[in-house]
Amino acid sequence: MPLFDDWRPAAALEVLKRRAQLLQQIRAFFSGRGVLEVETPILSAAAITDPMLASFVTCYTGPLFPHGQTLYLHSSPEFPMKRLLAAGSGSIYQICKVFRDGESGRRHNPEFTLLEWYRMGFDHHQLMTEVGELVMQLLAPALGLNPPEKLTYREAFQRHTKINPHTATVLDYAAVADEQGFRIPTSLHQHHDVAVWRDLLLTHVVEPKLGQGQLTFIYDYPASQASLARLQPGNPPTAARFELYLNGMELANGFHELTDANEQRARFEQQLHARAASSLPPVPVDEHLLSALEHGLPDCAGVALGFDRLVMLAGGARTIEEVLPFPLDRA
Repeated sequence: MPLFDDWRPAAALEVLKRRAQLLQQIRAFFSGRGVLEVETPILSAAAITDPMLASFVTCYTGPLFPHGQTLYLHSSPEFPMKRLLAAGSGSIYQICKVFRDGESGRRHNPEFTLLEWYRMGFDHHQLMTEVGELVMQLLAPALGLNPPEKLTYREAFQRHTKINPHTATVLDYAAVADEQGFRIPTSLHQHHDVAVWRDLLLTHVVEPKLGQGQLTFIYDYPASQASLARLQPGNPPTAARFELYLNGMELANGFHELTDANEQRARFEQQLHARAASSLPPVPVDEHLLSALEHGLPDCAGVALGFDRLVMLAGGARTIEEVLPFPLDRA
């Protein structure tokens, strides 16, 4: 394409109209259920501590901060939305732009659109049901989907690898990778962390087979992958977390939310140690969120759904650039 044509949108006009229709349907869905639409800041003095995510950084100079204040573009609206929940907002949702540095590819753009919502009094099973109802309304008429299925994390692994992810060893995972003809990265040959191998098999062997012709929910993740979810007792204990897949693509990630401020602070500190061990820059913890948790976060479940990926599925697009007006190379 000639350089002078780069001013044009990457997405076709009919795709942009479909985006607008989906946004209208989403807002009608939540309006009908009495869920309040909210907006929270894109810029924050705190950043995500997860060592697997990188934030964009900028600096504000002016009234309040004449000498400059470092600010981070949010990677998710989760923390301020939980502050609204703690302040008594009731069930809420938000559709907003979020930003993640270092992520670009067929399904990733550094700036993308997220639908995030929180339901008071729900656990992750009730929220999975609601997510299924919304996505079926949006996609089933065009795609002819079968009814959703729900699998535990263990069931999904056993179905596609024949091993139990809660008890498997590094040798077990390596054997599956070999059987599947998966080329193991050189850096992993001497890696003895079972969690690294489990994630590798999940993303390269299990996930591509999920959600074929139907929504597939995976729930009850290993406790080490709890993120912001509460833990459930058991042998072994698991995280009250779920993810949604369709046609091998991860579409949503949800939790029965952790409400314990001390546990949340301990997880932040653990992630900061992991960042330091990986020579990643330190980032400030969100003390506003921790104060809100200390005040009292109501029992709730929350989920983040990738809106651009939803549009991709609705229109049969192969790349995220096909559903964005101006992806990174045209921004």
